[in-house]
Amino acid sequence: MPNVSSPSLVQPLGVLRLESGADLEVEAAYEIYGRISPAGDNAVLVCHALTGSARAAGEQGWWDPLIGPGAAIDTNRYAVICSNILASCYGTTGPRSVDPATGRSYGGRFPTVTVGDMVAVQHALVQKLGVRSLACVTGGSLGGLQVLEWAARYPEMARSIMPVATNLAHAAWTIAFNECARQAIRNDPGYLDGDYIHRGTTPHRGLALARMIAMISYRSAQSFGERFGRQVTPPGEEDSGRFEVESYLHYQGGKLVERFDANAYMRITEAMDAYDVGGARGGAQAALAPFRGPALVMGIDSDILYPVWQQQEIVEVLKANGNAVSYREIHSEHGHDAFLMEWAQLDRHIREFMAALPA
Repeated sequence: MPNVSSPSLVQPLGVLRLESGADLEVEAAYEIYGRISPAGDNAVLVCHALTGSARAAGEQGWWDPLIGPGAAIDTNRYAVICSNILASCYGTTGPRSVDPATGRSYGGRFPTVTVGDMVAVQHALVQKLGVRSLACVTGGSLGGLQVLEWAARYPEMARSIMPVATNLAHAAWTIAFNECARQAIRNDPGYLDGDYIHRGTTPHRGLALARMIAMISYRSAQSFGERFGRQVTPPGEEDSGRFEVESYLHYQGGKLVERFDANAYMRITEAMDAYDVGGARGGAQAALAPFRGPALVMGIDSDILYPVWQQQEIVEVLKANGNAVSYREIHSEHGHDAFLMEWAQLDRHIREFMAALPA
């Protein structure tokens, strides 16, 4: 069985049929922390958010404080798997991948994907790795949507779930932020309807603005107020005379341009907005009824993007189905991003839940 921590590995998965009906040749980038048991029953699948990658732990790992020997998700007990999602740009097939039919990058021709497609790729991957069942599936934000899709689509394989700062389906408020971000990209003259890769341009201004819009939704008014107030960058420094909150947003936008792809951003946010766990399954309760395992649902009290009433809806659905479900709320000034920041609270709640799972 694989036992790796870095760098990311890539697993060819063959041709998969997407929900759109398109056939796509797929490979998945992934990392494993710990060792998969001979029975293939000790794996925990960790699902990343919009611009995340398979690097969940280790140097620059986005959930590193929570994963490792003796950590809340203990790699002495579990093999932790994290794979890059379909349509991203960190190793799994996406818009920058080469289309075998043309020998060129897909670019704007990359097919529409769904959260269900992302989970189908993960399912194919873990089966290739010899995993027969997952002790837990967890993740925050878009990762949480994937968690719910696992419970609905593969309930016999996911023995427990731990969705964080997510919802059953995007509300109008969340869709509105995402559409503003997509319009920022579309209105960049360099976007060229997604054909920028082949025509030598980069929609860097549009992608940077998309990130700036998103960053406002990821934090809270209190967080911005306490960190920046009305402070202005002093003379002699870069961005001198600009409000520090402006400089912060421009910095975050520039960072994303350096590491992410605009077409990937478009496809992934479209998939997020379209997702509804109960949309074609007779409602959320019916969709999740086949899942019988325990669940820990976590919300963040200052989250404006996925407010806590949305996590409480998940709890109510699971309780109505008879699941053993608990709800924990992260107290933070940092808004949605607290699921990537409030390590002590996350550690306590996750450790408690994981300790109670059957061996």
